Amino acid sequence: MEKFPDIIVLAGGFGTRLQTLVTDVPKPMAPVAGNPFLEWLIRYLSQFNPNKIILCTGYKHEVVESYFGSKFMNIPIVYSVETTPLGTGGAIKKALDLVETEQCLVLNGDSFFKINLLNFLNFHITNDALYSMALKPVANPLRYGTVEMDGNRVVMFNEKKKDIKLGLINTGVYLMKKSIYGNFPQNETFSIETDFMETCANNFEIYGFICDDYFIDIGIPEDYLKANHEFATLFNS
Repeated sequence: MEKFPDIIVLAGGFGTRLQTLVTDVPKPMAPVAGNPFLEWLIRYLSQFNPNKIILCTGYKHEVVESYFGSKFMNIPIVYSVETTPLGTGGAIKKALDLVETEQCLVLNGDSFFKINLLNFLNFHITNDALYSMALKPVANPLRYGTVEMDGNRVVMFNEKKKDIKLGLINTGVYLMKKSIYGNFPQNETFSIETDFMETCANNFEIYGFICDDYFIDIGIPEDYLKANHEFATLFNS
């Protein structure tokens, strides 16, 4: 099987909203159905044969490093450690120094989208896209901002609104060329969502890949508990 490009996983979250249920570990290491959430995520990624996984860590990074080491499920693991929080954009920018492939996948270490990454990669390459994002249609997407499309391009980002009955949400799964680095803000610390995508969308084309597969974000207790019920079945199906 051909190697999938390098994968960057943002795994430095504090898990502030989960403090009532999970303490003393980074949010992606919260136990879900018997394993750290991040382990489930890497198990899923392993089926696509990634060249390597770059874990962006910060808070209690040693917990992540001692668990996964330099190889996990035969996938080389390297670490991009933040000594101070850099935001999602700053973390990606720092991690791109470790990317060896022309393209790279970026995703959050506290959410899971059961997307066929090979189909997403094919979409990205076929469109010769600099930057592509995976989108999911969601009913009453109050927790999320939504995006608007023109064909297969993202043309607008909307704030969270109560009156949207169905919207396309950003799942936090992106494909980008390594050369995107030159388009990033010069700041070390910035948000990939608000300081880059929403402000730079008119500077180059952002492509949107729509997929209606299973998605969950464990950032709130309700969905963390839901993941604990669903993951054992989900990963055995």
